[in-house]
Amino acid sequence: MRPRSSHTGAAWTLLAPFLAVFVFTFVLPIGAAIGQSFTTTTREGLFGEDGVRSTFAGWDNYAQALTNDGFVASFARVLLFGIVQVPTMIFLCTVLALLLESASAQWPQFFRAAYFLPYGVPGVIATILWSFLYVPGLSPLIDAAGLLGIPLDFLSSGSVLWSIANIVTWTYTGYNMLIVIAQLKAVPGEIYEAARVDGAGALRVAWSVQLPLIRPAVNLATVFSIIGTLQLFAEPLVLTASSPAIDTEYTPNLSAYTNAFAYNEYGLASAQAVLIALVAFALSSAFMLVTRRRSERKARK
Repeated sequence: MRPRSSHTGAAWTLLAPFLAVFVFTFVLPIGAAIGQSFTTTTREGLFGEDGVRSTFAGWDNYAQALTNDGFVASFARVLLFGIVQVPTMIFLCTVLALLLESASAQWPQFFRAAYFLPYGVPGVIATILWSFLYVPGLSPLIDAAGLLGIPLDFLSSGSVLWSIANIVTWTYTGYNMLIVIAQLKAVPGEIYEAARVDGAGALRVAWSVQLPLIRPAVNLATVFSIIGTLQLFAEPLVLTASSPAIDTEYTPNLSAYTNAFAYNEYGLASAQAVLIALVAFALSSAFMLVTRRRSERKARK
């Protein structure tokens, strides 16, 4: 019988490539960002030609980020976005998954691929494609509404956020649908047979059998969507050229990007990135805590 230490050594040997990639592409960048968030860059000379020097800034970058009205407002904006867009997308992906996995579904494999296809389109390309429907003079929707006397402006300050939400929903509904379908595939067929023997119809099976069993998948998709909401970046960045309502601080990620690559304020941008990560962690943790307590209460009943 081989000693236990040899099995442990073999396991670590197999894990070593993954751990190396994980450390160099995930752990070290996060550590570098946290460290840089406590520094400030000083440039000597008019254009920095005499050298660049990094000094310890303490909590100054975090204080500057939190007292920036535009950055704080960007959080409120994406939270409003998430409150509306995330439940809508989760509802759509759940309904599509249930329809495609129902016994009467026609060509389910074709429609699964069709609904998932938008996820394969990069966010920048998807936004450019949708902009042809948003920009006046290019959009057939705006032209048709104009003929009917209905003014449409998808890029105004009051509607551009929901135009972005439409792009995100179109892109990620199919992805989340596959998460739910994977959970549905794991449901034993005997459960459906027992429900049908008891006289349950398709709607009753979906409501009383499938929905409770796919709740973990729906919760997982919701957590992914909450995190993705705080990472909103590509869509507003591309639409900046078309919509004057989108400024450089429209979303938290866009604000950090602007500070880093337009103003070379890497310490401030790193502090903003850390704050974005903390808010995403807090929101996703709160959601998981609420859903877990709700499940525990139902289990005790």
